[in-house]
Amino acid sequence: MIPFSDEELLKPVKQCLDTVRPMLQNDGGDMELLGIKNGVVYVRLQGACHGCAASGQTLKYGVERQLKLDIHPELSVVNVPVGEEFCLERL
Repeated sequence: MIPFSDEELLKPVKQCLDTVRPMLQNDGGDMELLGIKNGVVYVRLQGACHGCAASGQTLKYGVERQLKLDIHPELSVVNVPVGEEFCLERL
């Protein structure tokens, strides 16, 4: 169980994502934070990252790994593909 509310996680998650963002931007990509619910961080990969065969690895071993190291080991990250509707309240 993650000892923080989704609201409490927002600032540290944003800071953590900002540390990994340059890695994505170097390859012509980026990522948008869509929201956090129950310790799951929802992002949307953009640019060259959208549709890239390595995007799953990037999320798991880049973004998610950094979130677990910096904030809490039970955090996870989910990519919501471009064009897919996303509503945090419906999760």
